Amino acid sequence: MIYDVLILGGGPAGYTAAMYAARSGLQTAVLEKLSVGGQMVTTDKIDNFPGLPDGIDGYSLGQAMKKGADIAGAKTIFTEILSVSLLGEVKKITTDSGDFFAKSVIVATGADHKHLGIAQEEALVGRGVHYCATCDGMFYRNKTVVVIGGGNSAVGAARYLSRLCKKVIVVHRRDRLRASKAEQEKLQQTENVEFCWNSEVTAFLHEARVHGVTLRNVVTGQTQEVDCDGVFVSVGQSPNTALFTRELALDEGGYILADESTCTSVAGVFAAGDVRTKLLRQVVTACADGGVAAAQAEAFLAEKSS
Repeated sequence: MIYDVLILGGGPAGYTAAMYAARSGLQTAVLEKLSVGGQMVTTDKIDNFPGLPDGIDGYSLGQAMKKGADIAGAKTIFTEILSVSLLGEVKKITTDSGDFFAKSVIVATGADHKHLGIAQEEALVGRGVHYCATCDGMFYRNKTVVVIGGGNSAVGAARYLSRLCKKVIVVHRRDRLRASKAEQEKLQQTENVEFCWNSEVTAFLHEARVHGVTLRNVVTGQTQEVDCDGVFVSVGQSPNTALFTRELALDEGGYILADESTCTSVAGVFAAGDVRTKLLRQVVTACADGGVAAAQAEAFLAEKSS
């Protein structure tokens, strides 16, 4: 079978694209490796999505988006993508459950959490080192944790953990947070949150599990050891584009080069959501990309058939 459009990734961009494409009468399938919703499912509360003034958790929003695509007629196939061939008229996606073919492709593979790249980080994942507060925060109830980062995701993680933990220590390389002012104010008013400014983690203190971190002040060079029960790393994202390095043009950060049209360097291939070059990476902008990408795919197919 040759699909009209295959959508790679089941996050907000992917499922918005799926709904729009299926509603346009296109044979549509979403290929998703793990769980519906992408990075969004790790968010305890999304309170800036239009029409939901009371907020919603990422998992529930992801399920609702999938349901909308299902109703429209899109299919979801849970499978891991192994390789892609996008340059031909018919695009080929090779997965661990076989090959899939399509006349057009929407890449919505999103981005993953960046790691610190320091000694023993990978070995200690799940033993005191974590990247998702809403996934693993429950294990640190009434304990002390360190949150590394200063952006919106780090502040969101710290706020969530402050409701569970005895103490939350936020470590940031700068002398102020980079998160939105509203989020900063909420965190700074939280009694059990402390800040270590101009600091970076250079080592994990551990035996079987993490029991502390070594901090270095980036201004003075002084170091100190801080006791903690766990560490949550929230220092940004890396785009999931390893499969596309030989197929699509990428920027220096590894993001797919695509403007607001979502068109990539290859005809019939579109990029939506966090995976592409853009000014703002939020759920609402991912959804917008998905709608645009579906419309572009429909127009591309109509032109090919005329």
